[in-house]
Amino acid sequence: MIDSNLLLAWGAAAKKFEKGSLVFIEGDKPRFYYQILEGKIRMYHVNEKGKEFTQGNFTEGECFGEPPLIIDETYPACAIATEDTILFKLPKERFFQILKEYPGIQQQFLENLARRIYCKTISTKILSEDAPEHRICQYLDMHKKNRGLRFNEKAIIPLTRKELAEHTGLRIETVIRTLSKLQKTKQIAIIDRKLYY
Repeated sequence: MIDSNLLLAWGAAAKKFEKGSLVFIEGDKPRFYYQILEGKIRMYHVNEKGKEFTQGNFTEGECFGEPPLIIDETYPACAIATEDTILFKLPKERFFQILKEYPGIQQQFLENLARRIYCKTISTKILSEDAPEHRICQYLDMHKKNRGLRFNEKAIIPLTRKELAEHTGLRIETVIRTLSKLQKTKQIAIIDRKLYY
């Protein structure tokens, strides 16, 4: 979202997080703007039954956790490095100064936030589906759209069965059974344990 050189010029620090390290936890007060230099971050929350639900996956060049930062609320989810990751950490006050001084960046943030709200609405719609086939196919459609992939061509979907379960609110066993059904109807393909949709 923000050029690396600009972040460094405004005082951002690059910090390494090893795989499995928490960046922040639910209930923490935001103090920094985070942007991924390299690696991957997963945001998730755990419900009262102990089931994890993925809020989003973020990768190189993407930012995460900025809505609570902007509205001065606590984080509603945890953020964890899913592989060794290097993040830019920029103090909150400097992030707001950048937004004031660079209207183009501010416009990008508005568009990014609008896209995330739209995706959350679609995710809520997916979770309200009863049939697991519909949940999974709608999620895969959204995944392809967000990555700019063509709908009329099968593309590799780099998600594990566990990640699909976390995104759709289904049990892993249900995801495995449903993928098998979808493969029989040729809606998906599984080649060398990789999912194509």
